[in-house]
Amino acid sequence: MGTADVEAVWRVESARIVAALTRFTGDLGLAEDAAQEAVAEALVSWPRASPANPAGWLMATARRRAIDTIRRRSALRERYALLATDTAVGSALDEEVDPDRIDDDILALMFVSCHPVLSPEARVALTLRVVGGLSSEEIARAFLVPVPTVQARITRAKKTIAAAGVPFELPPSGERRARLGGVLHVLYAIFTEGSTATWGDHLLRPDVAYEAIRLARALAALQPDEAEVHGLLALCELTAARFPARVGPDGTPVLLDDQDRRRWDAAAIGRGLAALARASTGRLGPYGLQAAIAATHASAPSVEATDWTRIVRLYDALSRVAPSPVVELNRAVAVAMDSGPARALAIVDELVTAGRLPGSHLVPTVRGELLARLGRRAEARAELEAAAGLCANQRERSVLLRRAAALT
Repeated sequence: MGTADVEAVWRVESARIVAALTRFTGDLGLAEDAAQEAVAEALVSWPRASPANPAGWLMATARRRAIDTIRRRSALRERYALLATDTAVGSALDEEVDPDRIDDDILALMFVSCHPVLSPEARVALTLRVVGGLSSEEIARAFLVPVPTVQARITRAKKTIAAAGVPFELPPSGERRARLGGVLHVLYAIFTEGSTATWGDHLLRPDVAYEAIRLARALAALQPDEAEVHGLLALCELTAARFPARVGPDGTPVLLDDQDRRRWDAAAIGRGLAALARASTGRLGPYGLQAAIAATHASAPSVEATDWTRIVRLYDALSRVAPSPVVELNRAVAVAMDSGPARALAIVDELVTAGRLPGSHLVPTVRGELLARLGRRAEARAELEAAAGLCANQRERSVLLRRAAALT
């Protein structure tokens, strides 16, 4: 077995291994370090002799590394003695690892990684590291930040969790529901960055987006009765279904009007609609409503045939349960398609007057397109040029500049 095989096993099993070690040692940092040491040993050992049970080998090796570390910590000798002699712990860690089993340890690990004591950036980095199994280098590449920055965030996050005495356990049911929103927000933030990169020279970062989907699927399996978990999964699946048509062969963004819908991923649409059906058993929340909007797009054969009236109604509902300037801006786009650009421009102008979304390229982008549709070409060009100046993503910026140049 080579490096690729080790990485494949680690990506699938890392969350379960780190979760089990954290539960038995009570130390997330120690658990993650021990698991990483086991991977390093696997890179050396497996090419010479492949283990019959790779996941079990990693679990057992990581356990030995954790015990060695605890043994060296004089202040924790009592805990080491308990851990080393507890046959229940040993058997639990050395048991056959079922790669299809998803247990509450992984759910607990998600809640720890997304704990409110951490900053949003730290939650994302730690979740991708300990739950997603990504390396610091992979996370740094995904979010276009230096590797030391990612490493510092993860190190500070683990220290903060230890200092705050965050227990490795599932929160009580009432608190779990209250904190579930934070977990969903982290997964949504990861997916959003993957589906539309905030900056850099790529519009999409599919590896990031698909990692968020993988984690959302795991969360849905662990929390099957939570409608919003299925709502988020539906939103991610339906959005990702359009990835193949969103960029051209050279990476240039392709707007919705110009996308070849035959390239949309039918299987992903099917999965998304199934998840939305499960979310719809109760009252749709913010993620479920966004998924319903995405489903309306997915079921339409063209932009012109899209049920824009339904989309406006869904945005109306979304603005009631999760009001935000971004929701209002997206609602304006739907209003423009349903009732014309004049009504939509009034909505956008209200956002400008109120000073909402300052510094964002989204407002001048939408305003420029609406002005262009109204025939106010000079004003539209100025807005699109201003949007390009604010946009940090090079691919999006180039589209805006080309659109502005076409209005000269």
